[in-house]
Amino acid sequence: MAEPAPSMDAAPGAAPTTAPVALPDAPADTDTLTDTAAPTTYGLAPDEAADAARPRRSDATRAAILAAARDRFAADGYERATIRAIARDAAIDPSMVMRYYGNKAGLFAAASEIEVHAPDLTHSPRDEAGARLVRHFVERWECDETLTAMMRVGVTNEAGAERMRGVFAEQIEPVLAAVCPVPEEAPTRAALIASQILGMALCRYVLHLPPAVGLGRDELIAWLAPTVQRYLTAEHP
Repeated sequence: MAEPAPSMDAAPGAAPTTAPVALPDAPADTDTLTDTAAPTTYGLAPDEAADAARPRRSDATRAAILAAARDRFAADGYERATIRAIARDAAIDPSMVMRYYGNKAGLFAAASEIEVHAPDLTHSPRDEAGARLVRHFVERWECDETLTAMMRVGVTNEAGAERMRGVFAEQIEPVLAAVCPVPEEAPTRAALIASQILGMALCRYVLHLPPAVGLGRDELIAWLAPTVQRYLTAEHP
């Protein structure tokens, strides 16, 4: 059965076009990707069992789509990446991507959503702010592939770079401004700090330079923290 659906690979802001899309003969929320750790449904009525299983399958499908999208946007850039290629990488039907995200612009927006959860440095001893900030980001990078994936997207296409700049301005600059001794210098100091943290992240998690990869976590923090501390709190260069 086929019915009109919006074009899958529409650019941001473009008016949707219609094209036939084959929809699976299955309930609206039944995904082609299943979760092996599905919730227990023993003793439930069929409808209740389906409702209990559906959110887990949905979450697994969304996670697979977003992971594939980040990899594909990093490899091909926004313009060349397609919904069909992303769906193939995620091992699902393209109609599932359309169901969840509408088109390529919606998918990119979801895939590039990042919460860095920067720490409140006003609650730390002033002379420990640099170490706390570096530790936070090192630990985030080592437990969250999203940050690494978005860095790869950011260095390969402008849409990704713009999203990274937005995260930087919205989530990181205000945290640094709270402890900066010269508030009007906060954007400059934030950029200097980013050069250290993002630079090391690029070398360690994207390029995999052996000396950077070989550093232990505490050793890495010990090297970076004094420089970041100076950028944060020094009165003058």
